[in-house]
Amino acid sequence: MAVRNTASLLAGLLLVLFHTWRAWAALEVYMNDTVEVALKGTAKITCRYTSEEGRGSMDIQWFFRKGTGERHKICEQVGMMTTINRTSPYANRISVNDTETPAEVALSIRDVQLSDEVDFICRVKSISEDHVEGHTTLKVFGKPDHPTIEGVTTGISVNADSLSKIGTCEVRNGYPKPKITWYKNTTPLRNTDNVNVETSTTSESSGLFSVKSDLTMKVDRKDKDATFYCEVNYYLPGTNGIMMMMETTKINITVIYPSTFVDFWIESPKGRIKEGDTVELRCRGDGNAVETYSIKDLKNDDVTWEVDKVVLENVTRLDSGEYECTLTNIDIYEEFSNRTAVFVNYLDEAVLNPSDTVLMDKGDTITATCNALSSLQTNTAWFKNNKKMSKDHSLILEAATFDTSGTYLCVVTVPEVEGMETRGSLHVHVKGKPEIQEKDINEIETSDETIILSCHAKGYPTPKITWTTSEGKVINSGSQMETDSGAKSQVTVQLTSDVTVFCNASNEFDSDSVSFNIKVKITVHTTPDSSTTPDSTTTPVSTTTITTTSSNPKATAKSETPNPSKEKKESKGVVIAVIIICILLLAILGSVLYFLYKKGKICNRSGKQDITKEKSSKDNIVVEMKSDNTEEAILLGVNGDKTPPGDQ
Repeated sequence: MAVRNTASLLAGLLLVLFHTWRAWAALEVYMNDTVEVALKGTAKITCRYTSEEGRGSMDIQWFFRKGTGERHKICEQVGMMTTINRTSPYANRISVNDTETPAEVALSIRDVQLSDEVDFICRVKSISEDHVEGHTTLKVFGKPDHPTIEGVTTGISVNADSLSKIGTCEVRNGYPKPKITWYKNTTPLRNTDNVNVETSTTSESSGLFSVKSDLTMKVDRKDKDATFYCEVNYYLPGTNGIMMMMETTKINITVIYPSTFVDFWIESPKGRIKEGDTVELRCRGDGNAVETYSIKDLKNDDVTWEVDKVVLENVTRLDSGEYECTLTNIDIYEEFSNRTAVFVNYLDEAVLNPSDTVLMDKGDTITATCNALSSLQTNTAWFKNNKKMSKDHSLILEAATFDTSGTYLCVVTVPEVEGMETRGSLHVHVKGKPEIQEKDINEIETSDETIILSCHAKGYPTPKITWTTSEGKVINSGSQMETDSGAKSQVTVQLTSDVTVFCNASNEFDSDSVSFNIKVKITVHTTPDSSTTPDSTTTPVSTTTITTTSSNPKATAKSETPNPSKEKKESKGVVIAVIIICILLLAILGSVLYFLYKKGKICNRSGKQDITKEKSSKDNIVVEMKSDNTEEAILLGVNGDKTPPGDQ
């Protein structure tokens, strides 16, 4: 009984081990659910199996299955032999190879098309096992072209009754279908009561998709600065389901909106306005709809300009006042108005008291005033000959003299406005008999042939000046010019000898005169004797100047007028004398050098010198030049005899 039970137990154990081995040895196939590939790319589909049998005993078949469920055979591998179904659409685009992984084969498909997006089946069968299948779905992706955007070119009114078209976005040739999203600034737009996005899809003959999207919306004035663009989302292989993105360029739209107020201002000048300026008034609303403008002078109902800009030229104080600008929106018939004030500053002409011309006696005192009516604070100053005499509106002239005479200029300025000023002048004359100013100049020395004399006489009425000589001869003066304090005259006198010229000035009160004693200097030149002796030397030419003067000691104190002809002659004599002296010095130097050479003092010819030789009296020599101014020299002895050549 025990033996029978043991046998039954062993039999059961063997049966279990047999079934377990069969389970371990069962054929299995492993494939990816999906494989992603880019359009025109190469897809690689792998098929991995488990089997105890070797590769040579395996039969592997590849099929593709469309949506209808019908299978189509692609190829078959039996052992190491591959047979391709030539009726298959993949016959020329596939290859089947073992991979580096054991028990794994790969089906490669080149130039993937959209039609290749099907299920691929790998069926594996061994000699001892039934066939086992696995399948993979091929996913094909096509990157779309870059998207485009086109905005409307016409203006969009905020008062439109319906939604207005903003623009159109389009993306072409994508797979699967790309997605378009509209943005305003950075905010995505969704369909609402004021926004509508309408999208349409087109399937191209290639099987790719093109998508177009139109945006219409209700705009307001804030949209005048908004930017609009589209974002396109699409898939690519290997992105793990993450969508890729491209953006269009950004566009703006023209929003037409009415004004809510009107601004009215003085465009120019920027500062205070003065009479004579050109004033420009500008009127502008804050909208851009079709609107009209009118500008009106409120103090004059008859003056209206139907423009947004008015230019007032050469304004006066009468142009001061309020001006009003009115803006009218012709679409909604709404008006807005604004006003601005124009004030033209003025400065009247200067009023002087006394005015124009004043006559004064010597020693008198007067006070003159200068005022000008102005809309602004003024400054007043008095000037004479560009020198400021007073910085007040009053000018006080005390203890009048002839020098008080002249023109006094009153200048009234407005410091706040550049170039705003007015002027007035006061002419002052101090009455009195003539007074000639050249009293101290009564003697003149000159060697010129002519001399110009001037005479200035102060007094009022303006003195009349005449010129005469001591013989009573009248000299016609070149001109007489009035000055602030009197008159001035010049005369040209021809000189042949000493002469006295009188300047006479007179007016209704009295007369005055002054004399000019003119002394003429005469220059006499002496020429050298042309005959010279051999013993004489040439001397420079000498000149002697003889001057005739009066006994009046003042005459010698006067400076001599330069005589160009005299200076030229004297300079020639000096040059000749210098040349002759230089020639003499050169001749003496040559004679000394020659004598020293003969005596052996320079470049000894014998090569030695007799130091015992008694000094001869012939060593005392004299150098003398010939009187004919040549450079030839004669060496003479003490007694005047010529030294023989041998003694030299």
